[in-house]
Amino acid sequence: MTDETKKRSIIFLIGPGLMLAATGVGAGDLAGGAFAGMKLGTAVLWAVVVGAFFKFVITEGLARWQLATGTTLLEGSVLYLGRVVQWVFLIYLLVWSFGVGSALISACGVAAHALFPVFDNPVMAKVSFGIIHSLVGLGLVWVGSFRFLERTMTILVGIMIAVVLVTGVLIGADWSAVTSGLLIPRVPATEGGVAWTLALMGGVGGTLTVLCYGYWMQEENRTDPGFLKTCRIDLGFSYFLMALFGIAMVVIADGMVLSGKGATLIIDLADRLGDKMGSTARLIFLAGTWAAVFSSLLGVWQAVPYLFADFWHLFRSKGLKPGNFKPFKVDTKGKTYRIYLVLLALIPLLGLRYDFQLVQKLNAVFGALVMPMVALALLILNGKASWVGNDHKNRWWTTATLIGIVIFFGWVGGPKLISLMKG
Repeated sequence: MTDETKKRSIIFLIGPGLMLAATGVGAGDLAGGAFAGMKLGTAVLWAVVVGAFFKFVITEGLARWQLATGTTLLEGSVLYLGRVVQWVFLIYLLVWSFGVGSALISACGVAAHALFPVFDNPVMAKVSFGIIHSLVGLGLVWVGSFRFLERTMTILVGIMIAVVLVTGVLIGADWSAVTSGLLIPRVPATEGGVAWTLALMGGVGGTLTVLCYGYWMQEENRTDPGFLKTCRIDLGFSYFLMALFGIAMVVIADGMVLSGKGATLIIDLADRLGDKMGSTARLIFLAGTWAAVFSSLLGVWQAVPYLFADFWHLFRSKGLKPGNFKPFKVDTKGKTYRIYLVLLALIPLLGLRYDFQLVQKLNAVFGALVMPMVALALLILNGKASWVGNDHKNRWWTTATLIGIVIFFGWVGGPKLISLMKG
């Protein structure tokens, strides 16, 4: 086996998972982890682990469905649960795209200004740098191949993880408190403590972007049920990295007094790190912050148009029945994909006029709502051996976990996050 083949085999094994990590960890995870660390401390570290586990179960179920049936989870939901699913999904997709796109563009602008303070007016800097990042992301996705984007995002996620983990280790944390926070579930009796703990848990590993994993599987030609073990290894590594990232962010912000909102909260965190560890540490942390938000923007720009193109194919299909439907692979050079890509890069620019914290809270609430919906779909679709086969049917522990996700995010987390939105 040549060196290039070995490299390719490694990327094949963990590439989609790294793209999931790069896309799922963005401004909301940075700000949410920092805020939770500042307000609640290391006592809520267990929530990061539980959140990562929940997302692993959901994404593994998605991969299992796709390998067993040859259809994406969106296609399967429409085929077996009815066309109403596609219209609910479309409304959700449009609202989510605007909220997340606006938040990512704003965060990229703030992070870039912190690294390169060439503007006197920070608002002008956020807008200018945000527009540049959105257009650069559009250009890279438009001209770049999947392999190029996969490697680019792998580099960015490597920088992001390395910087945050090293900072977390060097910050001088109370490791006994960290261990206790990981092993003993509790929520500090602080105002908003439950809501922010739920937001921390729901933010680990992205929201709607988990559905994009299925399209990256197609790009890697993982179409045979024999690839299920590969997907599990890939996803396990991905969510392990995302959990480490979330834990490190909470540890870094523990005990700090921070000001600002959203992305500016992270800039203030970098300044506090500079006071404590030196100006070099501040710049390195800012570089990691930029890598996190830009890799997330690049991942969303590349991945979310898959979802709209899949919806459009379903919309145009006649007589949708499981036995008649032909599996569809999105063409990233096709008209539908590229139209949504352009709209995704341009329309959220209008959100730069709004307060980042408002956009981020809206994103958190809508993001949390997708988890119980996806979990419920997986309970139904993967619950029938006649649809997926005995080998890919939900086991009892998977069923119990999915029910827990529906209850937790749907009945408990939803009202708490809505109260956070109002606060």
